[in-house]
Amino acid sequence: MKRIAIVEDEPAIRENYADVLRKQGYAVSAYANRQDAEEGFKQRLPDLVIIDIGLADEIDGGFQLCQTVRAMSATLPVIFLTARDSDIDTVVGLRMGADDYLTKDISLPHLMARIAALFRRSELLSLAATDTESLLERGKLTLDLNRMQVKWEDHTVDLTVTEFWLVHAMAKRPGHVRSRQDLMQEAHVVVDDSTITSHIKRIRKKFIAIDAEFDYIDTVYGMGYRWDSSK
Repeated sequence: MKRIAIVEDEPAIRENYADVLRKQGYAVSAYANRQDAEEGFKQRLPDLVIIDIGLADEIDGGFQLCQTVRAMSATLPVIFLTARDSDIDTVVGLRMGADDYLTKDISLPHLMARIAALFRRSELLSLAATDTESLLERGKLTLDLNRMQVKWEDHTVDLTVTEFWLVHAMAKRPGHVRSRQDLMQEAHVVVDDSTITSHIKRIRKKFIAIDAEFDYIDTVYGMGYRWDSSK
């Protein structure tokens, strides 16, 4: 049984989501604030985390919690579920390492679909781990599907699950333009174009932090992105 943690300070909303998730067959842990969630995660990490941004008296407590979760695990799926729908909050959430950013006006069937998509991606990772071709090497880049690890010139690049699959989607076919729709399908997420753009920007920054000369992800305007193996 998959374990989901939901961190939401409004009791009625928290229990409503928890009840729906349990009816879908998930084991659910519900937390009202960041501190309780962090203590719970120290005992045992769930398989997926759903976080509101404003938690009790912490206006950005969810962002802080996301950072803590990412320090514990680079691959644990994280979803922000919040009433805050500004572009700034969305970009900040993704930069913190979230895999998805949803607003509370999302329908419950849509929310369940997004959760299921993230779990399907985890299952694909498990299948990939049994593949004999578990290493993908492209020059300075190495992707280890068994460990879900990315290295650039032997330096580990700390990518989230979504970021890992986006890099994999581009690098496995260098020189080919991958549309945003292609990338969504490869990463098993359903987001808008601007969210894919934010993920790509974050990926570039992580590689540049290791190699200031990194310039292997091309933006092909009006079409998508391409891993450039000619450099």
